[in-house]
Amino acid sequence: MDWALVFSVVVGKIRPNGGMKVADELCCLKKTMTNRIWALFLAISFVFAGAGIVACGNGGTTSTGTGHGMAMVSISDPATCAGPSGPFAHVFVTITDVQAHTSSSAGDNDAGWTDLTPSLGKQPKQIDLLGQANNQCFLATLGDAQQLQAGKYQQIRLILADNSVNITNNQCTGSANCVVLSKDNSVHTLQLSSEAKTGLKIPPGQIASGGLTIGAGETKDLNIDFSTCESIVLQGNGQYRLKPVLHAGEVSTTSTSINGRILDKATGNSVSGTVMVALEQKDALGIDRVVMSTLANADGTFVFCPIPAGTYDVVIVGVRTDGVAYQPSIVTSIANGQTTGNVNLYAATAGTQGGVALQGIVTSQNSATPAAGTVADVQLSALETIGTTTPATYTIPLLPTAQQPWPTLSVETAAGASCPQGTDCVSYTMALPAGGPYVGAYSTSGVSLALSAPLATYVVDGLAYVPLSGGTANCTPPEQKTQAYVLANNFSITVGTLAFTQCQ
Repeated sequence: MDWALVFSVVVGKIRPNGGMKVADELCCLKKTMTNRIWALFLAISFVFAGAGIVACGNGGTTSTGTGHGMAMVSISDPATCAGPSGPFAHVFVTITDVQAHTSSSAGDNDAGWTDLTPSLGKQPKQIDLLGQANNQCFLATLGDAQQLQAGKYQQIRLILADNSVNITNNQCTGSANCVVLSKDNSVHTLQLSSEAKTGLKIPPGQIASGGLTIGAGETKDLNIDFSTCESIVLQGNGQYRLKPVLHAGEVSTTSTSINGRILDKATGNSVSGTVMVALEQKDALGIDRVVMSTLANADGTFVFCPIPAGTYDVVIVGVRTDGVAYQPSIVTSIANGQTTGNVNLYAATAGTQGGVALQGIVTSQNSATPAAGTVADVQLSALETIGTTTPATYTIPLLPTAQQPWPTLSVETAAGASCPQGTDCVSYTMALPAGGPYVGAYSTSGVSLALSAPLATYVVDGLAYVPLSGGTANCTPPEQKTQAYVLANNFSITVGTLAFTQCQ
């Protein structure tokens, strides 16, 4: 195949595959895909990774390279909210285009956007983000081969069809985008923001390594992880809206997964309950942020596939069927293509069934004089810092329950009689493990975990975004943190208010 003519976009869906090793996964892929599709996959993934990686860099327009290269893009989502245990049986979105730009600050109408999927303009493609593909990492292709100018691509945007657009073989009722509830198979329109139609942008902080450079004659592979579960909000009026959460990064077709198995230390068997596994990487400030998450299978196995090249930390929490929480287990410094092996979870004894409830309020106001309340989307995370000589800060996922199907909490402020004067606000509760984490570095001979502290110490961290934007930072500053709360005998704690000001 002439690689200089290969350029397409692939949409993929990752599902836990019973803990297969990397070689097994690749074998499954090779058996089910033609060489042409593999070539397309390789080309596209690299494009998206590149675009994203540079976005974290200098923030400016990069010089255009000489000649042309290729890239392949895939979309993945090891969803934690899929039925029958999760709320959604299907989540359908209709993609009309994928575009890239060499400038991290280019506007929607600026020149220089590269159309990666021109054929979608004539025939949009509807994708089930919760669809399964026989344990494959990829579901479908988007568009035909397209040549790409060499250079650094710092922005990628995914454009969705307006709900009024008529499409062939529509799986939604009266709209182009929808959710299907697992409890009754009812279909509900997925409301979109204007940005969903002009382009869902992946912010620099959510792109692995900061961006992607495509040299002349190079073929690179970039994956976009569409965090479906965190991207859907049930509004007070009963409607579902899309608040997209996207990550991206360069992946490899020969080493694209991290897998392992989670066991109950006391029994030596898989956990009788629910286990959340989060894949984390450090941001620009050195804080581990969740880039992907999944639920372990009934036999304790889990797999992330594909993932960008790099080193990760795996953070695991769980709840038994009797409601008892486990203390977190953290495996540090594991690279894609490696397996954690067996990782133990230790049932907690402190607190109410081993858990703690953190309660608080988020407020937001604009920059007017006097300031008035304004709506903001805020992502809340529980952070825990471990160690003194070389401290490391991790995001501890929320305990996996029906009310908390993802590792962090997304809230939206709104006007209310209980809000402090001149603000919009929202109250929240986060259920977390009360015990301190067991931590160990990755080793080919197996992970050895050590208890960091008997009880946890949490900081609630809030990141503010422009409503419906899916990643555009809001407020000044856009991040607020509470003080550190050291658990002792109180396992229901009211934390300090996260007050955001100068919001749009």
